[in-house]
Amino acid sequence: MAVTTRVLLALLLSTFLLSATNAVRDYQGRQAGQRGERGTRLTDAQQCRLTRLTASQPTNRIESEGGVTELWDENEEQFQCAGVAPMRSVIRRNSLSLPNFHPMRRLVYIERGQGLIGITYPGCAETFQSQSQTFQAGREPREERGQGRRSDQHQKVHRIRQGDVVALPAGAAHWCYNDGEEELVAVSVNDLNHRSNQLDQNLRAFYLAGGVPESGRQQTQAGQRLQSRQRFQNIFRAFDTVLMAEAFNIPAEIVRRMQEEQSERGLIVNVREGMRMIRPDEEEGEFEEEQGRPRRGQQWWEEATGNGLEENICTMKIRTNVEHRTQADIFSRQAGKINHVNRQKLPILKYMDMSASKGTLYPNALMTPHWSVNGHCVVYVQRGEAQVQVVDHSGQQVMNDRVNQGEMFVVPQYFASTVRAGQNGLEFVVWRTSSEPMNSQLAGYTSVIRAMPVEVLSNAYQISPNEAQRLKTNRGGESFLLSPQRRSF
Repeated sequence: MAVTTRVLLALLLSTFLLSATNAVRDYQGRQAGQRGERGTRLTDAQQCRLTRLTASQPTNRIESEGGVTELWDENEEQFQCAGVAPMRSVIRRNSLSLPNFHPMRRLVYIERGQGLIGITYPGCAETFQSQSQTFQAGREPREERGQGRRSDQHQKVHRIRQGDVVALPAGAAHWCYNDGEEELVAVSVNDLNHRSNQLDQNLRAFYLAGGVPESGRQQTQAGQRLQSRQRFQNIFRAFDTVLMAEAFNIPAEIVRRMQEEQSERGLIVNVREGMRMIRPDEEEGEFEEEQGRPRRGQQWWEEATGNGLEENICTMKIRTNVEHRTQADIFSRQAGKINHVNRQKLPILKYMDMSASKGTLYPNALMTPHWSVNGHCVVYVQRGEAQVQVVDHSGQQVMNDRVNQGEMFVVPQYFASTVRAGQNGLEFVVWRTSSEPMNSQLAGYTSVIRAMPVEVLSNAYQISPNEAQRLKTNRGGESFLLSPQRRSF
């Protein structure tokens, strides 16, 4: 009887331990899910042992026929900490950035100019036709009268312009054409740490045409050569010509033209004749997009697919503008304004787990000392200058520098930072590794200091209750952006 009791107790204990183990695993799984799309971010964050932050310029420049591609060094400690690779593309008038796809998600800010961008999603319908030809299911597109060529079907083409934030999902082929009167300048941040990229922590792109010329293998400031040529090349050139001719059902000569390296043309090429393609009416499409309504040319596809995955991917907005909005998310008449682009304004960012902000600080205005709760910040100085200070967990100042136009720097998650604009003010763009970023402020109306009792502050800093009260309230109703003060209290 005693033996039977001991056996039962052992079985019960084993069952309890197994249940407890499963419960712990379930909890860990939920915690991993709560970390969102960025499954590897926790491990990679261990690289953030930074003792010095500095603003930096691009270190590699790739000259192409129709423009320039500039790359920041993703091996810099600050960019490794954030797990990102920044880049800047300059597309000249009537030039085309060649089709390519990449394994990481990219968030783009259009700094200057305008153009057209096409993003091709696998499995989505070709709902647009050139020359306004009517497409009839089951029939071949008919020849255009007087031109001797067929009408063309393709996926959506988007108008982009200065101030747009554009989301480029991983694995989606895309191209960009500058049809404006000035250069199109696009600054991008690639998220190398996102789980969509299961290769490595190196920036790479798979091009469907073109390639980096030999001159693109230029030296960095440290004298080390970047292997740009190996990371940006035409993937068709390595396939068997006969096999590709059979796959496309075209003559082998056309395949050979596709496979030609033409590396002297680079990644951005001149367009010999103006490009003509169907796109939605721009003025109406702009209004409808801001109102969140379906845009022309997509309605029938949304009705056909209902609320399934196709609607989410094929018809989802990929851009929004941060300059023409009538009301900023944060506004101070004396200090400046900030517009945020998060998953609420651009739902596709929910899947990319990224966001962006465009900010303007008036001369000598101050951004309250704060820290980012749930992501790293990558800051680009668009215009002006500022003094930036960043402090780590050990109370050490890791940055106290003047930053200038064209420079970029990282503020790691939880590192406290503040910015004071210079005499000419400051315009900046921030990319964040979270689709719903949160900041915790140290000064101002919504700060953690103001939320604490006077007694706590008085004892923490060994100051009088009156001094603690002034510490809490001397900024009045000002919050994230603080106006310049003529004197210190």
